[in-house]
Parts: sequence; structure tokens; C-alpha cells
Amino acid sequence: MKTVVIVQARMGSTRLPNKVMKRIGGRPMIELLLNRLSHAEQVDEIIVATSVAEGNKPLVKQVSSMGYRCYCGDENDVLDRYFQAAKEVQADVVVRVTGDCPLIDPALVDQAIAAFKEAGVDYLSNTSPPTYPDGLDVEVFSFAALQSSALEAEMAFDREHVTPYMRTSGHFKLASMQHGKDLSALRWTVDEQADLEVVSAVFAHFAPDIYFTWARVRELQSSQPELFSLNQKLIRNEGAMMGSGQKLWKRAKQVIPGGNMLLSKRPEMFLPDQWPAYFSKAKGCKVWDMDGKEYLDLSIMGIGTNILGYGHPEVDDAVRATISAGNMSTFNCPEEVYLAEKLVALHPWADMARFARTGGEANAVAIRIARAASGKDKVAVCGYHGWHDWYLSANLGDDDSLAGHLLPGLEPKGVPENLRGTVLPFNYNNYAELKALVDEHEIGVIKMEVSRNQGPEDNFLQKVRKLATERGIVLIFDECTSGFRQTFGGLHKLYGVEPDMAIFGKALGNGYAITAMIGRREIMEAAQSTFISSTFWTERIGPAAALKTLEVMEREMSWEVITKTGQSIASSWGKLADKYGLKIDHWGLPALTGFTFQSQNALAYKSLITQEMLAKGYLAGNSVYVCTEHTPDVVKRFFEELDSVFALIKECEEGRDVNDLLKGPVCDAGFKRLN
Repeated sequence: MKTVVIVQARMGSTRLPNKVMKRIGGRPMIELLLNRLSHAEQVDEIIVATSVAEGNKPLVKQVSSMGYRCYCGDENDVLDRYFQAAKEVQADVVVRVTGDCPLIDPALVDQAIAAFKEAGVDYLSNTSPPTYPDGLDVEVFSFAALQSSALEAEMAFDREHVTPYMRTSGHFKLASMQHGKDLSALRWTVDEQADLEVVSAVFAHFAPDIYFTWARVRELQSSQPELFSLNQKLIRNEGAMMGSGQKLWKRAKQVIPGGNMLLSKRPEMFLPDQWPAYFSKAKGCKVWDMDGKEYLDLSIMGIGTNILGYGHPEVDDAVRATISAGNMSTFNCPEEVYLAEKLVALHPWADMARFARTGGEANAVAIRIARAASGKDKVAVCGYHGWHDWYLSANLGDDDSLAGHLLPGLEPKGVPENLRGTVLPFNYNNYAELKALVDEHEIGVIKMEVSRNQGPEDNFLQKVRKLATERGIVLIFDECTSGFRQTFGGLHKLYGVEPDMAIFGKALGNGYAITAMIGRREIMEAAQSTFISSTFWTERIGPAAALKTLEVMEREMSWEVITKTGQSIASSWGKLADKYGLKIDHWGLPALTGFTFQSQNALAYKSLITQEMLAKGYLAGNSVYVCTEHTPDVVKRFFEELDSVFALIKECEEGRDVNDLLKGPVCDAGFKRLN
């Protein structure tokens, strides 16, 4: 009877790339693992099972150089990979060890093999339930059980993780090997950088001996617990419960401050520990995660960038044509002229335009132009919704001037002392507050959104316009979010109030990077007196995408379509709330619509909606950026699925604990303000 250890290993680990080849004490981790396993007396052969992926070649080379066989099989179907490897070496008994367990003890492997043979079962492990330290996992099973599993298992999870089918199908005789004391909380595996540092410290302690027993490691942890402190908060077998996107998010936070480039896309804003985080494909109003699962996006649609839906064929074709013709050159691209003319034509009060690629850039540039034009540094900025993209890239004021307007934990750090106090916030619809600022300070610029979560009252916009004109202040309307959602152009057209400058972003390129500043000639010409210039503001894809996006919008009257759809969504939320006796507050533009439960558990309920709808194949919360791909049928099916979630929330309002329904933490409170 031939007993073979098959070591499962690959280079493409999501959380710690290339981990099996990471060096511990100058030697690749896989080398240490194989050398330790070679001391198992009941093992006839050791083989490494990896995948055919190109990136695994260094691993194959390393394993082969040590004199071990390496089988390369399917990247995702690890069950078949194991079966084929075992079949190739004619194994009768298979021992499964994973490549992230360099502290595996050969004596423990021998013990498991002996227990398997004595029990006369199909499968035995020391992990059901786990009582040994994480990193000493051993599974032993017959080739017959492996073959049956490979032929019968159909679920993707079963095929990716090799043995779940053996353990849960009920078709096999099972046994467990347990330690006398539960040591499962000890973590000696290598899944993340902190794990690698802990295991490296262990090998360094025993160096040059690499064949120390697991009992000695346990003694070391008892005597020097500080060596093991770095990874003690990590969860055992977390990887088996996480999707590829969740694993990549953990990895991202190690190398990117905050994890990504945009606060509003952080998983904590949606569903901590459960949100898929990354996409592999997007089309229409559908998104596919990194594991290929499909979702209908009834959420933020790329933070409102895609009014025409993801991957609009005409816009994408225009971009492909641009790429074929060349995106960058020593010359300027003609599309920027055509786009400037188009935007000016849509807004007769404006004469000139400048372009950037992000909202943060556009806001900062607009402020700089306006300051240069007015000759005054101080800016009155409307903070009614608690957040402005401009805060990301322009000069923040001091703590007092921004009190109550920044998110918790955000401070104006890194701003030169002489520039502090130049930003003075006021609240939307509070004209008296704005006038007091203008009376007290030398304000050069008023920057505000036309509307967002509420509309103007008591001729607020007209009063602001009149005040700016009388005091020689440059009035900027930030339409990065509101532009093209309720009118073909800026939302200010709906209210009949003309600014001196307006900023457009988000929807302008239907997902491609392009932002615009338009304004009166005497204001915009001030850009010539200050250095405002960037190489990548001259690339061609952005304006080419914007021109085609505007063409499609105008033809389809997209702003009317999404406004009507948004009104329908808001009405349906209201009907569901009435059905279950729940009280909600509506907010937002019709095409950027949202609601909040009138409850102390509002955030928990939002998290519950996201959790439950995610399981049903929807990205959802309490707000929707509407796109033209949100057809009546899509919306109808969405609310049919949402009904049962509102029913759960009703139960919670009547006494059921919402925390018992949630599978993870509640989402961050700042999302509504970060949109």
C-alpha cells in the first residue's frame, strides 16, 4: 500500500503573493516544508501539486531541483489536480498538506497515517474539529475516496478546496484525530505577512536546526509569547470563507494607505468583511466579482460615473478607435477643442473651458482660477452635506473653520500655517450664514453644489448669485455629481441661476476619466496668470469618451430616463416602508436617490439590506445612482427581492435583534456623506 503526501502549493496566493517561495532564514519556505516532511517514516513519496499557470514555473523549478516530482494541473479545480497527481504516482493512501504550513511535524503526519489505517475509514483529519495549532493541518484519505469525490463533486467550493465533499456528502466513513487540549487558537500557518514574520522568528530561534518538533514550538510560545504576537488576531481558515476580492482587499491594505484610492469604494462603507471589493467585469448594470459571481448593481454604479451603464458599446468603440489612432503625442488632441465648444454651447453664459481628469483636480483648479481672478484667497464653501471633493486636493482651513464639516478623524494636516483659515464653510439654504461670512471676511470665491440631498428654499440660489455679483465674488457651482442627471448639462439650468464657473465630472465620460471647468471669459482667462498645467490632461481618451457620451445622452435624453426611474425607485421604497409600517426619510436628486430609516438601528438595517441582497445577487444599500440600464423590469425584480428584507427589518423594529441577523460588522456611518 503506497502512501503519498501531496503538497498543495502555488505562487498566486491572493493575500501573500509567492508565499511558498518567500525566504525564511535564506531558504524558500517550500524547501523547509519538504525537508521537514521527508522525515515522515510512513510516507513512501512526496509530490507537489501546483497549477499550469505560468507564474508557478519558479516553484516547479525549485521543487524539481530538490529531487521531488511536481504535478501541474488545473488552476481552479484543485480536486481534479489532486486526483490526477495521486493517479500519476499510483497512490493508495493520500496525505494532504498545504504549502503554507512550514512548521508541519513529520511525526504528527506519521501519527495521522497510523490512525487512519487503524480506524479503517475513508477519511481522517486533525481538523474536524481543530484542536492542533493552525499550521499543523493533516488530512489522510484513500485514493478511492479521492476518485469518487473527483467524479461526483459539482460545487465550485468543493472542487477548489479538495476535501469538503468527502467531509459533508455523507458518502464516506470519517474519523478525527484530536489533541488532549484545544490548541486551535495558536496560529503557525503562513497566509499573510504577519504570519511570515512569526514563522521566520521561530526558525531563527532554532537555527540552524530545521527539524525541531511542534512540541518545542509550543514551549517557545509559552516562554516567549511576544514572538507570536503579530498574527494572533487573524482568523483560522479565514481564506476558505473569503472570496478572492475580500482576500485581495486585506492584501491591498498592506501596501496602499487606506486600501484604495477612493473612500467611497472601501468595503467598510458597504458591508465590512463580506463585500466582494473587486470586479473582474462590468457591463450594463451588471458587475462580476473576481470569482465570476454576477451581481445587478442597484447601488452606486461606479460612484455615479456611468449614466449610460457600464461598458456602453458606442462609448467603448470611440475609445478603442482613439487607442488605435494613438492616445498621446507631441501635438494636442483636437477632441479637447470640440468638447470645449460643445460644453460652451450647452451653457450660453460660459465662454471657455479647461479640462482635467478627476474631480479632485477639477475642484482644485477651479478654485485656483477663481482666486486668481478675484485676487482674494478666502473661499466660502457650502458644507451642507458635510463633504466636498475639493477637500481632497485644495487648501484646508483651520480646525475651527471646519468644525462639524469634516468626517471624524480627518484633520487639515500638512497645510502651511499661512494658508489655514482660508476655507470658510456655510450651510445650504442658510443665506444669513453666508452673508455673515462675506461681511466679516474678504471672500474671493463662493463654491457650492446647486442641490444634492435637498433643494433650494426661499430663492436661496438667486440670493447667492446676487450677493456674489454685488461683492465681486466668483461663484462656482460644483456639478461634478449633479451634472447631466436632471438636465442636459448643469443642474443650475433647472433653477435659472447662472454661476461664473461650473465644474463637471463623474458622468461626463461614462466611466472614462474626464472632468471639465467652464466659465466666463474674464474669469477663465485668469488661468493664464498662474501655472495650471499637466501632461495627462492632454491625453485623448477622456475627451473622445466625453464627446461620444454627450452624443448618446442627447439622442436618448438620458437625463429624463434616469430621473423617471429614480422617482419610481423612491416611490417603491416608500411603498415598501408603508407596507411594513416603517418610517423612512428620502433624500437626494431623483437620479441619485436614497433613504434613511428613522431608527437608532438605521446603519444596521442598511447593512442588513446589503448582506441579504448580496446573497440574492444584487449590490444594494439605501441609495442608487440610476443609469439607463436600470430598466423597469430590473427595478421590478429588485423590489420583489427587497420585500423580504424589509419584512426582516419590521421584525427587528418589533424586538428581534438585528445583530443576530448580521454576519459581520455594521457598515461605516460616513458613506452617505462620502458619495
